[in-house]
Amino acid sequence: MEDRPCALLLKFPGTNCDAETARALEAVGFVTEVLPVSALKPEKLVGVSLVVLSGGFSYGDYVMSGRIASLVTEQKIGATLQDFRDNGGYLLGICNGFQILTQLDLLPSGSLVENASGRFQCQWVKLRKLAPDSPFLAQLPEEFELPIAHAEGRLVTKTPEEAEAYVKGGAAALVYADDVNGSFGRIAGLQDESGRVFGLMPHPERFLRKRDHYDPDWTGPEEGEWGSGYWLFRSLYQAIVEADSDS
Repeated sequence: MEDRPCALLLKFPGTNCDAETARALEAVGFVTEVLPVSALKPEKLVGVSLVVLSGGFSYGDYVMSGRIASLVTEQKIGATLQDFRDNGGYLLGICNGFQILTQLDLLPSGSLVENASGRFQCQWVKLRKLAPDSPFLAQLPEEFELPIAHAEGRLVTKTPEEAEAYVKGGAAALVYADDVNGSFGRIAGLQDESGRVFGLMPHPERFLRKRDHYDPDWTGPEEGEWGSGYWLFRSLYQAIVEADSDS
């Protein structure tokens, strides 16, 4: 019997980062399954520790980013993801997956809209960790880099003050060091109150190894071949393994 934690990656039409995200998860110890949304049903989450919504352009980003994917998910499994979280499961949304998680109301209220620049942005960004106890970020330094690639990554809330409350209160687990896309509070990633649901716009799966960095002399928090993305996935793997051993 497989004793490694299982990560289930949901694939929608237009998702294009599932294979590289699966490779990153397998590199840190997960066993993975990429599941087309057409095959999604509640029982598919049995025995799963982590559900991942990968990056891409689900349903071509028609209507708005993540909207159709969220509606299809609700139609297929209803509140199963909420139950999965409440029973100790973890959810990770990357880029388009982050957009989907906000549409599913699994993260603090907010919308991801067109960048302030009005264009698609593909670049490396510096990030600051505001939630040192997050199971997704525990093994990362206070500041690190990841690449972004999005046109609708600007996080907005009803008021700028609400976003600032997220920053001060811990819901904003990750922020940009600089104003990258106009996000309120420079928010790059949100977590829910349980800490087991996390969404971020940057792509950790694209910086798995040191050689993925644009600077050949880059050095991370530890020596060796691994980049910042590895340590994000490794943090989560370690948290799940420890939680399983305590249960």
